[in-house]
Amino acid sequence: MTAREMKDSGVDWIGEIPISWRVIPNKYVMKKIKNIRPTYNGDTILSLSQKGVIVRNLGNPSGKMPTTFDGYQFIEKGNLLMCLFDIDVTPRCIGLIKNDGLCSPAYSQFVLDKNGYAPYYYYYYLNLDFTKELLHLAKNLRHSLNEEQLGNVKIPCPPVKEQISIANFLDAKCSEIDSLTADIEKQIETLQEYKKSVITEAVTKGLDPNVEMKDSGVEWIGKVPIHWKTTRLKNEILNLDYLREPISAEKRKNEHGLYDYYGASGVIDKIDDFNVNDTVLLIGEDGANLLMRNLPLIYKASGKFWVNNHAHILKVPPKNDYEYFAFLLEAVDYTNFITGSAQPKLSQRNLDNVPLIIPNVEEQRHISEYLSERCADIELVVGEKQKQLEVLAQYKQSIIYEYVTGKKAVPT
Repeated sequence: MTAREMKDSGVDWIGEIPISWRVIPNKYVMKKIKNIRPTYNGDTILSLSQKGVIVRNLGNPSGKMPTTFDGYQFIEKGNLLMCLFDIDVTPRCIGLIKNDGLCSPAYSQFVLDKNGYAPYYYYYYLNLDFTKELLHLAKNLRHSLNEEQLGNVKIPCPPVKEQISIANFLDAKCSEIDSLTADIEKQIETLQEYKKSVITEAVTKGLDPNVEMKDSGVEWIGKVPIHWKTTRLKNEILNLDYLREPISAEKRKNEHGLYDYYGASGVIDKIDDFNVNDTVLLIGEDGANLLMRNLPLIYKASGKFWVNNHAHILKVPPKNDYEYFAFLLEAVDYTNFITGSAQPKLSQRNLDNVPLIIPNVEEQRHISEYLSERCADIELVVGEKQKQLEVLAQYKQSIIYEYVTGKKAVPT
C-alpha cells in the first residue's frame, strides 16, 4: 500500500492528517437544536449512557428517575447527543441517536449539515471523550462547554464519502471488540457468581460432606451441620456505631490524605483525621446496594480511618474468627431486615437481629482458611480476565484514533 501524503493539522490532539482533509470549526459541521415537549404523551424515553443512547426501561428503571417527563426534549434518529456539562466526571459525553424519543433537556442535540456524517463525528468525539481532550476549555465550576466554545473547536473534515467509509469500518471493528468484551464480562460475572456460591456453601454447610445435617429454620440457609448453633448477630459481634460520625465535605481536611474515609460502599475519600483505630467489619446502612448487591456489602478495615453515618461498625470478638465473619456476613440474605424502597435501610436494630447459624471458632478458622485460598484462585482468574478487558479497551481506543484522524486508511 502506498503511504498517504500527510500534513500538520495545527491541532495538538489531531496531529497529522491526510493532505486532502480540511480542518474547520465545529460550527460549520453541526448545529444545536432543541425541541421541548411541554407535556409527556408516552414517547420512548432515551438516555445517554456508556453504551450509547439507550432506551430506558420504565417498567424496571435503573438510576435516577424524574417525577415527570414533562418538559423533556424530542431527539431524532441520526443526530448526535452530547453532554456538555460535568465533562470531567461524566463517563460518556457523546452518543449517536438510533431511536426517536425524549431525553433530558440538559443534554445537547446536534444535527449534521452537508459537510458531516453523524456516525463519523460520533467516533471522532468518542475519541476525544476517551482522554477528556476538551476539558481544558471547560474552566467553570461545572466543567461545562457552551455552544460557542464547542462551535469554535477545530475538527478534521474528510470528504463525506471518506467519512462514511471510516464510520462503516469502525462500526464493524468496534462491533467485534464489543462482542469479545461482552463475552469476557460474562465470564467474569460467572466467576463472581461461582465465588459467591463457594462462600455460601462453606459458611452454611461446612467442609465435611458426611456430617449429619439439621434444618436451620432460616429459609436462605436451609440445612446446616447438626452441631452448629443458632444465634443472632448481636450475640456474636459488637456494634461500635457510637464511634461513627458524619462530616461535611467542607470540613473534611485533605491536605495530607492520611486516612481512609468510609461510607456505605467502601472508601470514598482520604482525609486528615480518624474516628476509629481498630480492626473491624463495615456494612452499609443505606443505599440501593443493600438490595442490588452490585458491590461488596462487607468491608474489612484495620488501623486508623474515618467512618461516616452511612456504615455500621462491627467488632468481631476473640470468641469468633474475623475472616470467617467477613465471609459469612457477605453471604447473608438481609432482604427481610431492610426497610424502605426508595431508600433501602438496614437499621442497627434490624442488623442486630439477623439470624446466624455458626460453628465453633476452630471450625470457623478452617472454613476461612479454605475460602481465602479458593477465593484467591478465583480472583486470580478474574484479574486475568480484567486485564484482557483493558487490552481490548486500549485497542478500541487506538483504532478509533488512527482512523478518525486519517493515520490509517480504510482497507479497500
